[in-house]
Amino acid sequence: MNKFASNQLGVAQGARVLFSDYADGGPMWTGTGPREERFTVVFEERFAAPPAVQVALSMWDIDHKHNQRMDISAEEVSETGFELVFRTWGDSRVARVRANWTALGPMPHEDDWELY
Repeated sequence: MNKFASNQLGVAQGARVLFSDYADGGPMWTGTGPREERFTVVFEERFAAPPAVQVALSMWDIDHKHNQRMDISAEEVSETGFELVFRTWGDSRVARVRANWTALGPMPHEDDWELY
């Protein structure tokens, strides 16, 4: 459980089309086996500590003739951003994906001290 000591809670949100491999024959559409796409998300403002990040698929376009295997996650979460990671495997054919994300965490306060 995250407990925020600060009375200032920050909420950052965003969305991103991760790829559109159907249009150009990219690996998510034409490949097989393990495949991965990573995207760096940078927050507009720095959090006081790494926030809790939730990611979700908000649009997906996938071939119905193959198994639909997908994994989406936030990795390497820090005060300044995170890695948005999409994975598929086997014979899955993914044409396009869009992900939404929300980050919740403590924000720096003007009375906070920083020791150098």
